[in-house]
Amino acid sequence: MKLILKSKKGEDIEKVLKVYRKKIDKSDLIKEVKKHQEYIKPSQNKRNNLLKARYKQFMKYSID
Repeated sequence: MKLILKSKKGEDIEKVLKVYRKKIDKSDLIKEVKKHQEYIKPSQNKRNNLLKARYKQFMKYSID
């Protein structure tokens, strides 16, 4: 995946970096890289999803 960033001559570098960071966040590039850093077994992935769902249910009904 390529992120192309066009900047105008004389444009502030801080502003260009800010736009670059926003583009990276929108593209979910960092999430994809972190996801591929280690292998997670499918059974562990299912367990993690189940735990997240339980937590969300708990939070949803405990705040009432």
